[in-house]
Amino acid sequence: MTSGPGDRIARLAQLRAPSAEELAVLGERLLAELPAEIRTLVGMVPIRVEDWPDEAALAWTECEDPLDLTGFYRAVPIGERHAQALPPEEPEMIFLYRLPILVEWAERGCALEEVVFDVLTHEIAHHLGLDEEGALRVEGRDPGD
Repeated sequence: MTSGPGDRIARLAQLRAPSAEELAVLGERLLAELPAEIRTLVGMVPIRVEDWPDEAALAWTECEDPLDLTGFYRAVPIGERHAQALPPEEPEMIFLYRLPILVEWAERGCALEEVVFDVLTHEIAHHLGLDEEGALRVEGRDPGD
């Protein structure tokens, strides 16, 4: 049985944008479900959801369009920790940017869990020292896309 435009419209009409709190709970659940080896490396990093990335995050990531930044792992990358003699200036935190995530969710037409999982694994890959191409590969995406 094929689905037509009416079926898609009916499905979209049932969707509801999650609140920041709901997105944080989803992110925490997905983080807790990662393999033990990854959870050990990441630790108990909190997840904070904001509607949009702030100017500092955009500048740090050299991102010009706020819709292109769905998440940010604020921390000293694991590979650089040993080189620093001082503790980090700010606590480690994973930011999820709600509105860019919702736009990506709508564009991809997949489960919200899939988008949030991809954002988390992408940010964790950066934290573990992977560049943008490596982080995209962790997500299962082709860096050339």
